[in-house]
Formats: sequence, C-alpha cells, structure tokens
Amino acid sequence: MSWPSNTSPQRDGDADAGFEITDDFKPFTQRNDVFTRAFWDARVRNKNTDAFFASYRMEATPRRGDGFSQRDFALRNAAWLISDVVSDRNAALGEREGFQAPIRADTPVAPEQLAIEDITEMSREIKQIATFFGASLCGITDLDDRWLYESRVDTRDMSDAPNTLPEGLTSVIVLGHEMDEGLVETYPSALAGAATGREYSHEAAIVMQTAAYIRNLGYEAVASMNDTGLVIPLAIKAGLGEYGRNQMVLTPEFGPRLRFSKILTNMPLAHDAPKRPGFARFCDICTRCADACPVKALPFGAPEFGGKNQSAIQGVKKWTSDAEKCFGFWAKLSSDCAICMRVCPFNRDFSKWYNRAWRGLALSRFRRLALRLAKTPARLKPVDWWAKVRGT
Repeated sequence: MSWPSNTSPQRDGDADAGFEITDDFKPFTQRNDVFTRAFWDARVRNKNTDAFFASYRMEATPRRGDGFSQRDFALRNAAWLISDVVSDRNAALGEREGFQAPIRADTPVAPEQLAIEDITEMSREIKQIATFFGASLCGITDLDDRWLYESRVDTRDMSDAPNTLPEGLTSVIVLGHEMDEGLVETYPSALAGAATGREYSHEAAIVMQTAAYIRNLGYEAVASMNDTGLVIPLAIKAGLGEYGRNQMVLTPEFGPRLRFSKILTNMPLAHDAPKRPGFARFCDICTRCADACPVKALPFGAPEFGGKNQSAIQGVKKWTSDAEKCFGFWAKLSSDCAICMRVCPFNRDFSKWYNRAWRGLALSRFRRLALRLAKTPARLKPVDWWAKVRGT
C-alpha cells in the first residue's frame, strides 16, 4: 500500500491515538463478529437470535408492554428501511452492502481528475460537503490497513470472502452521525432501536452521496458502514474522540451518542491528528456503564489485552466486552440495547452551558468531583416519548 506524503503510516501514530498493540496482532476476521456468528455458530445462534432477526421483518414482534408494542417495532423497522434497501441490493451475490460488503458505487469515477493544489483546503471542503449531506462530525486519517478485515463474509453461506478493494487507497474519511437524544433515553426498548435504524439509514445516504461527490471529481471513493474494516480505531485516529469503557467513541460534541461510517479514497487529503482530552481518564474511574449492564458484559477493571471469546480482537490493549453475553441480551429483547450509552455521564446536550461546564470539569484533574456531580438520569418511558410526539 502506498502512503500519502503528509502522514506516517500505521504504528508511528499509535501512541498519539492511545493504542497499545502487540507484535503478534492480526487483523480481525469479520466472520467472527458476533452478529455474523449468529448465522453460523451454534454457540451464538438459537431461537432467540432467530426471533431477533425476524422481528426486523415484523414476523416475530413480542408484546412486552411499554416500548415493545407493534407501534414501537413498526417505527424501529421503518427507521431501518433505507439502510435495508441498500444492504439488500446485491444479496443474490452474497453481499450485504454496508454490513458484510462495501456499498457498491452507483457513480463512475470521472475521467478528468480535479487538480488539488492545497490538501488542507481540500480536506476542509470534503468536511463541509459531508456536513451539507447531513453528517454531524467528520475527520480524516490515513488508511491504516491493520483495521481492515482480514476477510469479509459471503452471506449466501456465511463463508469467508476476500476483502478486495481498489488499489492505491490512502485515506479514510470518517463520518459521525448523531443519534436522537430522546429515543436514546428510552433504552432498552424496541422504540429506542429507531434511533439506531434512523442513523443507519441516514449514514447510508450520506456516505454514498459524499463518496459520489469525490468520484465525480475523478478520485476513487469506497462508501462503507460496518463493512470492510473496524471504524472505531479509525474514528479515534481521525481525531473525533477517545475509546470508552462502554466500547464506544466518546466525543466532545455528543459524548457516545453517535454512529460512524467511512469512505476510503485516493484523493490527496490532509489528515487530522488524534485528540485525547481526557475521556479515557474519566472512564478509568467511572463504571456507570458496567454497573448498569443487565448481563455484566462490560469490564470493570483496567484495559487488558485479549477478550472473553472469538468476537474480541486480539493483540490490542483496551476495554473489551463479552460480545456473546451482550448480543444474547439483545436477542432476548428482540431489539438492540444501549443502556451503556444512555447512562454514560457524557451522554448530554452540550449546547447547554452547564453541560459544557461539567464536561470541562470531567476532562480536568477534577474528574472525581465531576463523577460525584454526575447523576444518572431516569429512563424515559416509551409511552412518555409517544406522548411528546403527539403533543399530549
């Protein structure tokens, strides 16, 4: 792989990003992702997981009261619609676009390439275009191929498939998509899953449109969501936030309340530097997410190498969840769970001055005081969310 002149590849930036990686590190095999294992691994797949996936087609929507009614599942599944349309386009070829395969380009690369004289200015333009299409955040980093999947998945038989990409890609544009604050307050519920689905549908459109803009300028651009590679380390390297105990990127603008997508490109771009304002130091003393996890899938101790099962990436020192426990709870709910996101002290509206003041305290040496001041808000009842929607 060739590297752009404005950056040093891979390991040179690990310390700045807070990464500790062993020499025996190997890229992750996507077939070992717990969601993919739910289709082929008997240790994960069961009647609950089958019902979980069926509920997204309204084939099995359990009635468990508030937050799990037909109306709640209906909204959640409607929120996923655009993402589903994109991901199902080439199912016959074993490609679930945006999840187990990159999103196929609908726009050819223009034969005439725009001359780029100032890569810093071009990077600023790309960020403005991403924001124009609806991205909440945008950062740019080098294409560190350690975070690309060793192989992707052929969804026809769930076998390994080559993770083939165009030659000469050098940069990754990472896009952040804010999740609806009110819906997040209702986790765990099928209703709250509409916050996840809405952003997957949003990011499918935004990442495809931004990639099309780059292709129209004569440069290769591969639109990607959960496919192709791990986006969390790329988001950290792109300066968007720090890794938290809850397995999420904590950002100054939205805390953990974000989803991420990415575009892999050969367009000459300036790269952002990682930023470490102090989120991880706060997580060192805070266990709110681990305390709140119903199945105790989140770690209480310090970051470690390894993980509980094969769905954990090896050779990286970090907080690692027990993915099997986590997804097992999702399957029982027939919806996603993000209690760890809801209870995170950084899950706040930072447009308000007092939340910005608290953030400043939390990211300083007075973080213990900030932790004592941070009250875990009560969960919003889904029925109350619906009442707000109706204005009643």
